Formats: sequence, C-alpha cells, structure tokens
Amino acid sequence: MNLFEKIFSYQLSSRLEENDLYTLTSQERSWLRMMLSHPAAAHAFDEETRARLEQCTLDDEPPVLEHTLIEKAGTTDGQSYLPWLRPLRRIMRHRQGMLLGRLNKYGEPIAPQPGIPWRLEYSMARREWYLYWFNVTRFAPMITRLAHLQSVEQHEMSNRTYKKAKERMDNFVQMDRHKAVVQVVPTYNEELTRILHAFSCFDKKVEFDEKLHTYWIHVHFTGSESEYVLNRLRFLGKRVKVVEGDHLKRRMRETALRALARYGDVHVEESEQIEDEAFRE
Repeated sequence: MNLFEKIFSYQLSSRLEENDLYTLTSQERSWLRMMLSHPAAAHAFDEETRARLEQCTLDDEPPVLEHTLIEKAGTTDGQSYLPWLRPLRRIMRHRQGMLLGRLNKYGEPIAPQPGIPWRLEYSMARREWYLYWFNVTRFAPMITRLAHLQSVEQHEMSNRTYKKAKERMDNFVQMDRHKAVVQVVPTYNEELTRILHAFSCFDKKVEFDEKLHTYWIHVHFTGSESEYVLNRLRFLGKRVKVVEGDHLKRRMRETALRALARYGDVHVEESEQIEDEAFRE
C-alpha cells in the first residue's frame, strides 16, 4: 500500500462509509489547523463549530509552506464560498421559510419574496453555487445563482405549506436529474482511483462483477452538468465506455466521428452520413 492509499482507496473509503466512520491523518489535521487561521474561516463556520475544530487540532502543528508552494498565476474563478451559504443552511436545517431578495437576469433588483429553500448545489461545469427553492408567491420551483442574491431572512412557514412545497420541489428536481452508467474497461481496472476521481463531484454508485472482473459507475447529474460529464469522458478516453445514457452515447459518437473525419481515413461527407444514421437510431 502506497503512502496515499489510505486517503484515495475506494474500497477502504466505501467500507468506512458503510460503518459511518471517518478518519483524519496527521497531515490533514495540520492542514485543517492552518485553514482555521485563515480570515475566511470566520465566515465559513459559526463560532461554536470553529472553536470545536480548533480544540481538536491543538496538538498539531500547521504546515510550513512559505518556501514550498509558489503561486505563479491566479485563476479567474470566483470564490467557492459565499456568505449566503451559512444562513441558507441554517434555515434548511430548521425546516423554515425565508424572504429572499435577488437580482433578475438583467441585474435589476426584485423585491423580497417568501419562499422555501430546498437544496444548495455547486456546479462544477459553471463553477458557481445555485439555490433550488420554492417561490410561495408564484407557487413554482425556482433555481437562482447565489451570486444574484441580495438578502436572506428567515420567515415562518406553516407545516402544510412546507410539505406541499417539498413535494413539488422533489418532483421538479427529479425531472432535471439524469443518470448514466459508465463501464470501466477491465484492462484499466488498476486506474479505478483515477477514474473515480474524474467523477468525484457527482453523486455516484460503483458496482463490481467478480465473474466479469468489471466495474460499472452509476453517475447522477443535472441537465446543466451534462457538458462537464462529457468533458470527463473525453478526458478518460478508452479507459471507459458509456453503456447507459442515450444523450451521452450520441454525443460521444459525434465526437468520435468528427475526430475520424479530421485525423482518420473517414471523409467529412462520409462521417456526416454515419452521424445522421447514428442520430436516427
């Protein structure tokens, strides 16, 4: 077992998850202590949680990175943590409503409206947070970028209204959920950790057939994330194969045909004809 197998081994992590266990290495505790000293930690945790984490890491020395890590170029991505996350999570935990002030798609402010937060989701494809919530005024499910929020206040809601909204939101989100089954080509089973890491930001379940010595990864994602899933599949190349998911199979077929038209022996006209036949399947 190599040095990092404890952290990245799928077999070990799945066993720990089944028994509701989670382990931390000394390096992870040291890293956590350093992160708690960052000014952003005051916004990410409430005082009680932060104090408990600091108490758990008192015996660990923070890593010295002054001469180890050098940032040569900053990224253009926005911050992954936003101040609205904590109040929204608190409201959802207490199963309460909210008054939400936000901007429309033109950047114009909208007066605060009553609603019920249902779920927070971070899109890896667009690299930003989204709030799934139920608009009580319009009686309709909504999806809003957290970057467009202006104010969030807790608002009392009756149990009857909350249950109705939750049922509508469950149905709405299920309609936007997609599933694909990706087979790991047995030749590349040794690279399972790398393949799973490519899908680490999605809900997934792994199935293994001992007779065929084959892994299948059941990946769940939203419609807006399908392009990111395609990007991951292209990155993994011949290591994986999509066995379920008509949209992904069609798009991967299209990518292969265009690559053949450019680099292979298939002419453009011929590839377009094959592509039309593939779409009619």
